[in-house]
Formats: sequence, C-alpha cells, structure tokens
Amino acid sequence: MFPSGPFAFWGTGVNTYPIGVLFSRSGGYSRPAEQGYFGALAAVADINADDAYPFRLEAHHADPKGNADRYAELCRDLIRQTGAQHIVGCTTSWSRKEVIPVVEKLDALLWYPCVYEGFEVSENLVYIAACANQQLVPLLDYIVPRFGARGFLTGANYIWGWETNRIARDVLTRSGGSVLGERYVPIGDDDIGHLIDEIREKRPDFILNNLIGNSSYAFLAAYQALGKEDPAFLPENCPVVSCNLCENETTRLGTIPEGQYTVSSYFRALASEENDRFAARMKAENPEQVADAFFVQAYAAVVMIADAIRRTGSDEAQRVLEAVREHETTTPLGSLRVDPATNHVSLHAHIGRTRADGDFEIVHHCSEAIAPDPFLTATPLDRLYANMAADARQLRVVR
Repeated sequence: MFPSGPFAFWGTGVNTYPIGVLFSRSGGYSRPAEQGYFGALAAVADINADDAYPFRLEAHHADPKGNADRYAELCRDLIRQTGAQHIVGCTTSWSRKEVIPVVEKLDALLWYPCVYEGFEVSENLVYIAACANQQLVPLLDYIVPRFGARGFLTGANYIWGWETNRIARDVLTRSGGSVLGERYVPIGDDDIGHLIDEIREKRPDFILNNLIGNSSYAFLAAYQALGKEDPAFLPENCPVVSCNLCENETTRLGTIPEGQYTVSSYFRALASEENDRFAARMKAENPEQVADAFFVQAYAAVVMIADAIRRTGSDEAQRVLEAVREHETTTPLGSLRVDPATNHVSLHAHIGRTRADGDFEIVHHCSEAIAPDPFLTATPLDRLYANMAADARQLRVVR
C-alpha cells in the first residue's frame, strides 16, 4: 500500500495530503453526482488558498460512470495508488454499500455527502447528509397536515427507494393515513407513463418522489402535463414532494418542478450573511455552478477533514475521526460535530417550494438542528396528525 501521511507539494516543501473523490460524472444520475464532485474540489481549492492551513490537499478523482460494480475497485485504487486515507464520494446507497467493505478492510474513511435512508452505521464511514429522521419525517410532518394523509409512493428500484418508501408507509399508516400506490422504476429509466396513469386513477393527496436523476426529471415533466389537463393535480392541490431534489436539477428543468416541495439541510435561498457570502463566492469562482445541498455537503466533508488534519497534524483515518467527534467544524451547513455513536451529524430540515426559475422559496425554516437517529429508535412513527390532514383535505377547493 502507498504510505499514508504527507509528502512534498509540487516541489515546494509544503506538506500535502491526498483526498479521493469518487463520483460518477456520467450515467443516469450524473447531474446530482457532479455536484458532489464540484463541491469537493471547491473545498480543496479554498483550503489550499487559505494560509490558516499549514499544508495542502491534493484531489484524486475516479469516475465509475454510474456503474455500481466499479465503485469498490476504483475506491481501492484511490487508497492504494495515491495513499488517500479519505474518500469523499458515492451518490446512491447501492454504490455506498459497495465501497464500505473496501474502506473497512483498508482502514480508510468514506465521507458520504448524500441523503440516504438510514439503518446503517460503520466505523469507517462519516455521514454528512441527512438520514430519514432529518429529512423524510419532517417533510411528512409539513405536507400531511396541509394536503392530506393519502400518499402515492414512487422510487428508484433499489434500497434508497425501498427503504424510504417503507418508512413513509409506516408513518402514514400508523398516523391514520394510507398509501394508495407504491411503484418503482430502474435508476435512470424515463418510461414512467404507467405511474402517471395510476396516479390519475387513484387521486392521492400527494406524491412522494424517491426517483433519481433522469427518472425524476421525466416524472416531473409528465406530472406537470397531468396538472394542465386536470387541476386536481396542480401543485397547490396535490404536490410532488422530494427528499433528494436540489437546485442544480430544478434550475435546469425550467418551470417543470414549479410549486413542488423539497426538504433539505441547505438551500441557496436561506437568508443569512454567512450563506449569502458563501453562495456569492462560489458563483464568482464559477458562474455556471450552482451551490446546492449536495455541493455543500461534499464541500463540508472536505472542510471537516482539513480542520481535523490541522488539529492533529495527521491525515491518519482514526485520528481524523476522533478529532471530528471531539470538535465542531464551521461549514456552510453550520457547525458540525460527528456523533460518536453513529458517525452522523446533526442537521436542519428546511422545506422549500420550487419557483418558476428553479430556485426555492423557503416555506419552513428549521431553527434547531435535528440529532441523527439512523435506526429510528428515538423517533415516533405515529405522528398524530391524521385529524389535521383530514381537515386540510376538506378545506381545499379544486377549481
């Protein structure tokens, strides 16, 4: 194995540490995955330009091209060939689970910056994005009392879709609601006419969208067309709600997702001086780049790694992990500290409604960060909003 630790940076004598970046820049979900790539590289550039860090980082990227079977091999190569102790990467839960045995065997750390379904903990994995109690449950808490408790669940046909919809089904049925349909399509498949036909027939109160990439974009376009045919399916009457739809996607879809809802730990539209400065700086550095949640979560992962190296003087995986468990790190997501019991972080659950330009209007601002509960052992699934949901449905008028 390539020896870990610092080596000379571009012949200057400044220590440098390798960082592995593992995202698919092509394939059926390249649009969100590229955000992780750009976020990680933006953070590396910022660290290297900051004199507060007495070292430099060097990013080494590998592109699995959306092929889940390539992730483990490429992760192994990044660790062995570059000496990287830290891999920032993976988008889907499928790819993450392919990588976990590699980082466990080679005693490296995977920093996972994408929302996921939960029910997982590894000593060699740091979860920078939200699990279900930090995104799905708060989203249902907001949507059901306003629109009704009869949901239709869609999802990519793998663990993210299966498990997220299972949790949603548990919450709805235990809270007096119901699931009118639950359908899946392969990742990236855009043949979704059958979903629209079933939604038209069953007429739910809302649709939970756990599709990914091209599948999600095709579904949102077809659903907008359905709303133009039948006002019952306009967003103000029966919205599509998502846990994994970000600005980099919505801004490229034009008016297609207008009026639909997303829950996220970060929106570009969040009002704060710190966020305004960060978003402005990212746009100045790359006018074509949208700093959305996936971008910011990958950015935060690199900042946490760098802050821990500065504290410990080492990139050794376990020393870095101990440092991020003991100390908070200032990031665009707020001050983050890794929970020693779960290797997750506490996060806010803001809810945004998509505007015509693809950006978001914040309709619910979460003032308190939500502690991670990946196994839902402390999160009640009977949410006690069934009566509110029924009242909301009776009050809505469809013209």
